[in-house]
Amino acid sequence: MLTACSTTSLDEYASNKPLLIPEQFFNGSLTAQGVVKNRSGKVTRYFTARINAYWRDSSGAKIGTLEEVFQFNDGELQYRTWTLTPTAAGYTATAGDVIGPGSAQTRGNAMQLHYTLEVKYQGSTLQLQVEDWMWLVDDNTLLNESTLRKWGFKVGSVQLVIQKDKPH
Repeated sequence: MLTACSTTSLDEYASNKPLLIPEQFFNGSLTAQGVVKNRSGKVTRYFTARINAYWRDSSGAKIGTLEEVFQFNDGELQYRTWTLTPTAAGYTATAGDVIGPGSAQTRGNAMQLHYTLEVKYQGSTLQLQVEDWMWLVDDNTLLNESTLRKWGFKVGSVQLVIQKDKPH
């Protein structure tokens, strides 16, 4: 269902460079800065995130871990730890607030990730379908755009830039 929501095919990016290889970009310390927008496109929150990313061998496969700490402009802290497991089609992506496994695929400089996220909102919990698009701009910079949907309707979006931290 989510694939049908996108008008762009991942294959359209197959020849774009630089190649986005998750094991290379998502490795080491990264910093993200971004905004959360409501369904009409108004920015409602700003955030900075610190990401510690690494890959470990497990039964012959490299399993990726992204430990994320988000600090929002209103003082809220959120924590999320992603696990990326290679599959024949790309990656399975799991996290504590993600319902079931998400799926990720890469082509050229792009990555597309689909998952269902549990979000606290006005005293209750919502399940939002998320379509993430990521584009590697250069070896150290990735742009990310997420569309959030409920019952097929867009309810918000997130735009961010992720940069590899420079070694000291």
